[in-house]
Parts: sequence; structure tokens; C-alpha cells
Amino acid sequence: MSKALKAKAQVVRILIPAGKAAPSPPVGPALGARGVKSMDFCKEFNARTAHIETGVPTPTLITIQPDRTFTFVTKTPPASYFLKKAAGITKGTDKPGHNIVGTVSLKHIYEIAKIKQTDEHMKHLRLEGIARSVVGSARTLGLQVVP
Repeated sequence: MSKALKAKAQVVRILIPAGKAAPSPPVGPALGARGVKSMDFCKEFNARTAHIETGVPTPTLITIQPDRTFTFVTKTPPASYFLKKAAGITKGTDKPGHNIVGTVSLKHIYEIAKIKQTDEHMKHLRLEGIARSVVGSARTLGLQVVP
């Protein structure tokens, strides 16, 4: 007797600008390779992210079922996006730990931590722990945290 192989759902992680999903890369190839019509996803994604400022990078988890149906979950933008915006810079340093390209206040750090705490995978963490993680991201970007 042979066991019938059960098809598993596939999970695709993509960083998509809010309201700007299009069937071009990275969305099209990632979904097309798994047999999902990328246009259907793009319409639904753009409708669901209409309340967010256009162009904000939105991490998205797309679960594709064996019958080619899909569901997706959007998360809050990366901490680095918020940090760059708070510091008024477009990109981080090329030498983390050596060069400082800007500063952010502790208040900014806690505001970013509060936003990140709304993510499902961070709900169980204390705000202080998330804030420490954001401080680490700030240092990696070459930002100095000031009181």
C-alpha cells in the first residue's frame, strides 16, 4: 500500500509597497510560479492597503492552497522604514558601528515599538523588549539614539 501524498499549502513572503502591487516582479513571478493569478492578488492587496500611505513597504505573507486559492496577511512596515523616516534619511550607513548618519529620539523608538507591537507575532512581547529590538535596528542603520 502506498501513502497518498498530501499537497501542502505554500507560504510566500514578499515586501510590497502599499497600494502599488502589480503583476510585475516581485509579485508576478512569485505567484505565477505557483499557479496563482497575480492580477487577482494585486487587486485584493491594493484594496486592502488603500488606507495606508501609498508606497509604504508592507511585508505580506501569502498562503497558497493546493487548489490555487490564496489568503494573505499584511504586517506593519519594517522598523528600518520607520527609523529612516524619523531620522529624515534615505539610506543607512555603509559601516554600521563606525559612521553615524542621523539621530532618533527615545520617544521615536517607543512610538515605533508600539506600532510593531500590533503585529500578530509580537503581541506576546513586552513593549520594552520590542523597543530594544528597534534600538538594535537603529544602530545597524547608523543612527544614534538620543534621550
